Amino acid sequence: MSRITKIPSSNPDLIAYSKLVGVALHKALPNGKYLSVNHGASVADGLVTEFTTEFELEKGTTYVEAKNSFKKEFESEISPVGFLVPKSYTLEHDAYDFFDTYSIIRFNAIYPVSKNHPDAGAYAPFSVVIYKKKDDDTVHIAYPSIDNWIDDLGIKEEATIKAVRETQEKIKNILTELTE
Repeated sequence: MSRITKIPSSNPDLIAYSKLVGVALHKALPNGKYLSVNHGASVADGLVTEFTTEFELEKGTTYVEAKNSFKKEFESEISPVGFLVPKSYTLEHDAYDFFDTYSIIRFNAIYPVSKNHPDAGAYAPFSVVIYKKKDDDTVHIAYPSIDNWIDDLGIKEEATIKAVRETQEKIKNILTELTE
C-alpha cells in the first residue's frame, strides 16, 4: 500500500489501516498465509500510471455532469477491447467536486495470469480513480500500473507477460486519448 500510495510505511494511519485489512483477511481466510512479493522491481510505466486533464464546461454544465460524460466515453472505449467495469464508487467529500473509482477487469489478462499465479486475484479487478479538487481546474486520473503484476507475481511465461503488457498499453492509450 505504501508503494502505490506514496505514503510512508511509518504513517500511523496507514499502519492502522493495514492492521484492519489483516484482521479482515484472517477472518475471511483463517488458513490463509501471506506470500512474498518482489517489491524492489521497477515497472516500465512506474508503479502508478497517471493522467491529468481539464474539463471545459459548457454553459450550465457542472463538473459532475462533465465527469459522467467522461465516464460514458471511457466505458465506450474500453468495452470493445475486452474491459468490464463491474462496479464504480462515488465518494463525497467537501474538498472535491468529485472523487470516483472504477473497478476494471480484462479477462484476457487476468485469466492467463491466474492459471500459473492464483494469487493474481489480489490485482484484479484493478481500480481507476478520477477526481477533481474544488478550486483546482485539474482533473486527476490514475491506476496502479498493470505491469506491476509481472514482477510482483514473478511471471516468467512470455505469453502471459505479453497479455499483461497489452492490457497496460490498451488502458494507457485509451486514457491518453481521452485526456489530450
